[in-house]
Amino acid sequence: MIKISLCMIVKNEENCLGKCLDSLKGIVDEMIVVDTGSTDRTVEIAKEKGASVYHFDWTGDFSDARNYSFSLATGDYIYAADADEEIDEENRKRFLKLKEDIGDLNVDIVQMYYCNQLSYRTVYNFDRELRPKLFRRVRNFQWIDPIHEQVSLDPVICDCDVEIIHRPRENHAGRDLESFRRTVRQGRRLSRRLHGMYARELFMAGSDEDFISARDYFAGSVLDNSRSLDEIKEASCVLAHVAVLEKNPDDLLKYSLKDAISEMSSEMCCELGDYYYSKKDLDEAIIWYYNAAYEAQSILDIRKSREIPRRAIAICYRELGNEEQAEDYEREAARCEEQED
Repeated sequence: MIKISLCMIVKNEENCLGKCLDSLKGIVDEMIVVDTGSTDRTVEIAKEKGASVYHFDWTGDFSDARNYSFSLATGDYIYAADADEEIDEENRKRFLKLKEDIGDLNVDIVQMYYCNQLSYRTVYNFDRELRPKLFRRVRNFQWIDPIHEQVSLDPVICDCDVEIIHRPRENHAGRDLESFRRTVRQGRRLSRRLHGMYARELFMAGSDEDFISARDYFAGSVLDNSRSLDEIKEASCVLAHVAVLEKNPDDLLKYSLKDAISEMSSEMCCELGDYYYSKKDLDEAIIWYYNAAYEAQSILDIRKSREIPRRAIAICYRELGNEEQAEDYEREAARCEEQED
């Protein structure tokens, strides 16, 4: 049977680390915990649970710390976990079965279901989604093709039915947004994935100041010919929100039209609804909130197509003196929230 190394990076996780490690006992063959500067009992708890603890001077880059943790592993596969994850008994059995079977398969990466996302207002829009969690430590490269041969570089990925329960104890938005700002200040280009995550983090947890601080970066994205249409739409949504905050109708028009190059997003429709609501043009606000809820799709925050515009319509109807319509939309908004729980 294969051996699995658990690799974690942690800081001040005394409230949840013990449960995470307990849920993995009997599954992993070694526990490697890399601490980046804890001031609580994190290191002590990790040692009590049988983990080997290493210290890493924080560089501001999670990849640096994660790569260091992987470099310490000795198992056939590496399981990457965060301290606020748990695996229940049913999924422990599934994981153990996977451990028995994977030795017969030529698999480089195993994806598992990450669950319980929407309950904690994380940056992800799905309550259950596949994520790469188990990695072959050493890949064997193979030559392929009978002529013009080349080395196969694409990893072999498989999905499994193991579910990981995510129970974050705190909101990391402030920390993450500062990491994005630091990366931008360093002049580093955000990848396609991180570009979207920066915009998504702003809409899910950013303050007005966070949006305004991000304006110059996303204004550059809109003008960057190497950015995709999706990235331009993400940037336009951020800039439209800044325009609403600053009551700048010219910028709102400019960036809403960029979003409208393709199907307009729910986020942009909500921004237009917010603008007209601020002008007390309630009928026009309702039109845009309705489009957000029923005609468009969200690209950053799924709630912008669900309960948020419905509650906004309810507020508009109440101010117009139509209590019956307001209550109808409030009920719809509540049903949307129930579906997320």
